[in-house]
Amino acid sequence: MPISCVEEKQVLTVRLTGEVDHHAAKGLMAALAEEIDTALPRQLELDMSGVTFMDSSGIAVVLRSWKRMRELGGAMVLRAVPPYAVKVLKAAGVDKLIEIK
Repeated sequence: MPISCVEEKQVLTVRLTGEVDHHAAKGLMAALAEEIDTALPRQLELDMSGVTFMDSSGIAVVLRSWKRMRELGGAMVLRAVPPYAVKVLKAAGVDKLIEIK
């Protein structure tokens, strides 16, 4: 899964595209961890507008990134989340931990 990143004023915006499933999860987790550890942002914004599919592996990707941001004392926001992915995230209670816009 390709990602693109932009860092501005300690906000790291990562745009995800394609499928966030068990095949992509491991590589995506590693890529996000590397980007976070390089930028050390105060806020991580995951732009999910390009996500075409997400299963429970996507929840793990989101939660691992959220956990790393908490370890750094930062925050995380999910943006442009497709409606089907919002349902998956809310069913897992992720919306109680991370703001979904």
